[in-house]
Amino acid sequence: MNPHLEQATVHTVHPDGSVVLLRDDGVLVDASASAVAAGGWRAPRQGQRVTLRRREGTISAVLPPVTRA
Repeated sequence: MNPHLEQATVHTVHPDGSVVLLRDDGVLVDASASAVAAGGWRAPRQGQRVTLRRREGTISAVLPPVTRA
């Protein structure tokens, strides 16, 4: 099964490393600190664009944004 990718913006960064993300459709979603770390982030910032990888409905990774060429 291929992971589902979505675009979002970092809305809130919590001290534990988890984040609240604003998807492009206007819905706020939570991502765990482990999902943030899985994307290689050390310190995501509010307003930063990201790509979400979902597996079985859960955010498994918060990745750098995908750009279109």
